[in-house]
Amino acid sequence: MSIQWFPGHMNAARKKAEESMEKTDLVIEVLDARIPQASCNPMIDQLRRFRQRPCLKILNKSDLADPAATQEWINVFNAQKDIHAVALSCKKPSDVAKISALCMKLAPHRGTALKPLRVMIMGIPNVGKSTLMNALLKKRVAAVGDEPAVTKTQQRLYLGNNMVLVDTPGMMWPKIEFPSDGLMLAACHAIGTNAVIEEEVAVFLADRLLERYPQFIHSRYGIDPQESDGVDVVEGVAKKRGFRLKGAEPDFEKAAHAFLTDFRSGALGRISLETPESRARLLATFAMPEEQRPE
Repeated sequence: MSIQWFPGHMNAARKKAEESMEKTDLVIEVLDARIPQASCNPMIDQLRRFRQRPCLKILNKSDLADPAATQEWINVFNAQKDIHAVALSCKKPSDVAKISALCMKLAPHRGTALKPLRVMIMGIPNVGKSTLMNALLKKRVAAVGDEPAVTKTQQRLYLGNNMVLVDTPGMMWPKIEFPSDGLMLAACHAIGTNAVIEEEVAVFLADRLLERYPQFIHSRYGIDPQESDGVDVVEGVAKKRGFRLKGAEPDFEKAAHAFLTDFRSGALGRISLETPESRARLLATFAMPEEQRPE
């Protein structure tokens, strides 16, 4: 399944962000720590590089991600020009308290009452931008919800007298190049439910976890990972939870939703769906002629 999701308001948001970038000193890009590269919007990178703006990449939801994989991604991002990456949880005040100082280091020519540091907060839907905005300002100024595309307009607010924050709507890009990226984004709830089939996303996620974290499948559901594929896992969830249709058939749809909820909430464990190594393999595969790619 190839997932694509680019609602009309996101095109308007992109145009507004392009206009605002000219008067921005620094971009904070909020990523999902479980899928750091898949949750990078290439349009954001293009906009900030065109204006030569530095970027603070925040790997949010790091409390849900595999810490070893997260550190690998931090190293990769920090090796890139004009980028500083940090892993944190926007729900932890002690983590959020570090952000202002990091911003000042990246743009030391600004940050006074006369020349406040102008920071644009960007990212894909449902990665925690509004949660970060509220935490930085220590009050609720942005709507927060566990659904993609809650924020639909820009907000401009002052943090003290030396920093201006611009909160932007979550933006996807017009075409997701790799099918697995679309599935990972859907698994992490960054894509509207109207654009996905949850059962297919759940099977993809189960296959990925059988490959990377089989122990979590066994621990949570009592399923033997050696004898199972993704479909078996979702059916096993149905059996474990007692999700049945008439005729005692497993309720695959209900089980898929429950499985995705377990992953998104962290009930399965701390999981990263991609690593720099797996990303390199993906890019190498798509560089091959189509007839030579593995099934």
